[in-house]
Amino acid sequence: MLLHKPRTLLVETDIPIPRPRENQVLIRVAACAVCRTDLHVVDGELPDPKLPIVPGHEIVGCIEEKGDQVHGLDVGDRIGVPWLGSTCGECLYCRGGRENLCDQARFTGYQIDGGYAEYALADQRYCFRIPVLFSDVCAAPLLCAGLIGYRSLVMAGEARRLGIYGFGAAAHIVAQIARYQGRELFAFTRPGDAAAQKFALDLGAAWAGDSTASPPEPLDAAIIFAPIGDLVPLALRAVVKGGIVVCGGIHMSDIPSFPYDLLWGERTVRSVANLTRRDGDELLALAPRVPVKTETETFPLAQANEALDRLRTGRLRGAAVLVIA
Repeated sequence: MLLHKPRTLLVETDIPIPRPRENQVLIRVAACAVCRTDLHVVDGELPDPKLPIVPGHEIVGCIEEKGDQVHGLDVGDRIGVPWLGSTCGECLYCRGGRENLCDQARFTGYQIDGGYAEYALADQRYCFRIPVLFSDVCAAPLLCAGLIGYRSLVMAGEARRLGIYGFGAAAHIVAQIARYQGRELFAFTRPGDAAAQKFALDLGAAWAGDSTASPPEPLDAAIIFAPIGDLVPLALRAVVKGGIVVCGGIHMSDIPSFPYDLLWGERTVRSVANLTRRDGDELLALAPRVPVKTETETFPLAQANEALDRLRTGRLRGAAVLVIA
C-alpha cells in the first residue's frame, strides 16, 4: 500500500520485490501493526516523508533473502522491524548510547519503505529476534507501541502511582508491565469512553476516568500517549512535587499556557524520542516474563485505510494489525 501524497488514501499498487544489499535482509511480511505514527505520516502531521512511501514500522516476518554482509541471521529466521531504521553510528549521540537522537537517523515507514506490503527491506543491525511465545500478530504491536511505551515507562522513574493519559495500543502494553513491576495504575481516557475505562480496569488499573478528571490520589508520574497538548497542564496538576510528566508521542498539538505553580516544585516535563536498540533488547526479554498479552484487531492489507480510520476516530480496543496473506 503506497501513500503518494499526505492527507490522501493509501493506494494498492504492484511494485517490484526489492533486493537486499550488504547489511540488508528481505523480509516476507507476515503482520504489521498500525501505529499512531503511521497516522501522523498519512495525515501530513510529520514533515517531509519520502514519497511515495510504504508506511508501517511494526513489522514481523521471516527472512527471504539476505545481503552478503549479514551475519547471525539466516534465511527463514523470524524477526521484527521497528521505527528506527538506521543511524550514523559516529556522532556524539550514537557514541553516547543515545542513537535515538542521531541527526542522521532514518525511520521505517517514513524515510524507508515499511511493512504495509508483502515484502520489506531492513538493515539487519536494527532488527530484533521475536520471542517464540508471541505469534506474528501478537508480536507486531511490541515493535513500537511496546517499545515507545517501555521507554516512556523508564523515563517515569520509580513512580509507584502512575497515570496514563490515552488508553490505546501503547498504554495497554505499558499497563501490564507496570502492574508486573508492582506499580499502582490510574488510567485517563477520552471523556465518556466507558469501553476504554473498562479495558483499563480489566488490565489491573486501580482507577479509570475521563482525562479531565482528578485522580483519587496524587500521582508520582504520568505518561501522555494521546497527542493532545491540553493534557500536559492536567497531568502536571495531577502529579506530586518532584513528579514527572512524560510525553510519549512523536507529535502533539500545541501545549497551552499554564501557571508556573503547576511546574513549580521541581516537576519535570519531558519527551520521548524514538527508541534505541537497547530498548528493544530489554523489552523483548521482559515481555515473555510478564507475560505481555497484546489485544489486537486484525485487518487484511487491502483494508489498511479502514484500520487507520478506526485508529483516527478511536474505534479500536488495543492495536490494529494488518495480516499479510
